[in-house]
Amino acid sequence: MPTTIGIIGAMDEEIALLLQGIEGQEQVMQSGISFVKGRFHGKEVVVCKSGVGKVNAAITTQILIDRFDIGAVWFTGVAGALDPGLNIGDIVISSSCQQHDMDCSPLGFSRGIIPFQETSDFPADPGFIKLAEEACSRVCKEQGYVIGRVLSGDQFIADSEKVRLLHETMGGACVEMEGAAIGQVCYTNSVPYVILRSMSDKADGTADVNFAEFTVSASKRSFEIVEDMIRHFEAS
Repeated sequence: MPTTIGIIGAMDEEIALLLQGIEGQEQVMQSGISFVKGRFHGKEVVVCKSGVGKVNAAITTQILIDRFDIGAVWFTGVAGALDPGLNIGDIVISSSCQQHDMDCSPLGFSRGIIPFQETSDFPADPGFIKLAEEACSRVCKEQGYVIGRVLSGDQFIADSEKVRLLHETMGGACVEMEGAAIGQVCYTNSVPYVILRSMSDKADGTADVNFAEFTVSASKRSFEIVEDMIRHFEAS
């Protein structure tokens, strides 16, 4: 059977262009979340807005898997750059996702480690990573992209010292507020996933200047990548 792709964004701007392109739309409401089913470039998709933060992301992802029999989860949106080599507009494709605000270090666990759990750094699907990388090579003519760890936490990072620490101690390429929750839910349910993030700011205190200005353009770039991925996606 064809695989249905679940596509999540945290904000309206991150899914607006996708919603415009869905044919045969059917809206399903559950737990206050709008799930829009239909076909996009001939592929079955369900597009939804999770809202901001890890709990919202986890709820949305589990509903996608349970109710819509999703075989793939892609998250598209914006993030703050941690890798000093990244510029605004560049893309991060998740190699894995981890929570940076999971900190049980007083109990002897390294930061980011979920106590008494086998996995805390949730790997993205290699096939989707490759699909995203190929899409970036076709679409991102003026922007760079990297494959790297996405760090997530229920915090808006806007401090250059925190940026340095997250990059150096946890190996993060970018920081945002949803990816690790999505990764954990997908890992637990054995559903392949990938996170795509366009850099809207440098997570260094200038976000109040950069974020609003670049969110729309960064979301457009993320949409173009997802659109290309859908065009070239072949269900197993």
